Amino acid sequence: MEAEIITIGTEILLGQIVDTNTRAIAHRLRDLGLDIYRTSTVGDNITRIADAVAESMGRAAAVITTGGLGPTVDDPTREGIALALGVKTRFEPALWAQIEARFASMGRTPSENNKRQAYIPIGAVPIENPVGTAPAFYYETSKSVVVALPGVPVEMNHLLENEVLPYLKERLHLSGTILTRVIRTAGIGESALDDQISDLEELSNPTVGLSAHPGRVDIRITAKAASKHEAEEMIRGIETTLQQRLSSHIYGFDSDTLESAIGTLLADQGLMLAVVEYGTDGALATGLVNLPSSFAGGQMLSEPGVPSDMRDQLRSLMSETGAGAGLGLSIAQTASGWQLGLLRILPSGEAQREDTYGGGFLNENERGVSFSLEFLRRGLLRLS
Repeated sequence: MEAEIITIGTEILLGQIVDTNTRAIAHRLRDLGLDIYRTSTVGDNITRIADAVAESMGRAAAVITTGGLGPTVDDPTREGIALALGVKTRFEPALWAQIEARFASMGRTPSENNKRQAYIPIGAVPIENPVGTAPAFYYETSKSVVVALPGVPVEMNHLLENEVLPYLKERLHLSGTILTRVIRTAGIGESALDDQISDLEELSNPTVGLSAHPGRVDIRITAKAASKHEAEEMIRGIETTLQQRLSSHIYGFDSDTLESAIGTLLADQGLMLAVVEYGTDGALATGLVNLPSSFAGGQMLSEPGVPSDMRDQLRSLMSETGAGAGLGLSIAQTASGWQLGLLRILPSGEAQREDTYGGGFLNENERGVSFSLEFLRRGLLRLS
């Protein structure tokens, strides 16, 4: 079974707001065992909405739209879906009564344009919205169903969880599940990682894929099975293999971050960390401020330098803050590329690293932060 998600709103296309609904819907449909092969975003235009909905319904068993169900002229989802289905919209008195009651519960009276929200495509089934003023609806054909949800995240999530998912599970006779496990790695590039696990990436179920970030690479394992237990067992086998091949590079799983992994190691060893940095706009310290029990503070260096140039300032900051661990990071652009300087000071000893890189990086700050944190992690684990 396949599903597609369409977010509707010109403000999303213009970058004025960030679409969080697609991610939320995709996660919940995945849990039902529905494959998501495509998502899309269209602006507030009836014809373009109709084209997108018709195209998606031609491919997928279920199509979920969000947005465009408000009371204004630039909320055209109802008309767009009706055009895709070849029907008109019709005023539903029962929906209007629900809208009036919802406004009354808030001590307000709906304006005349709120009546637009009581129109849905002829043949559609309304879904009452108890947490907002925009009713949702679904429309079934012999091969597909389109569900129109509000764009406001709190309304969308409520209706998705309480109305849409139970409906889809029954209509599509869904009994399976799709589970995903993310393994977080650092200290190894995407191409080198691919070289070590390429055989696993060729599997069809579970599937294994890579997602690269500056200085970090995620490995995604996705299993589709009849039950959650069966999917977990499938994932566990692949995870064990990855642990055997990549153990020194794995710093966490799922929602873990490299920063949180560092915080755990520091807490386990009873250490506070101080950092000095240059050329990062404070990115290193910013990523650590959410570790108050382990982060003593940071300072910006006045000029770039090799690790030996950072030593005195880092030791001074450690003394001021009582930190037992120190990390120095310097990133500087040169005529031929970038110069990276790393310094770590731990109770077990001091280490430093210098590298130069040709060309340019689009995310040199994030990359440098990742390199420095991985350098510290390996020291805390005594991996190098």
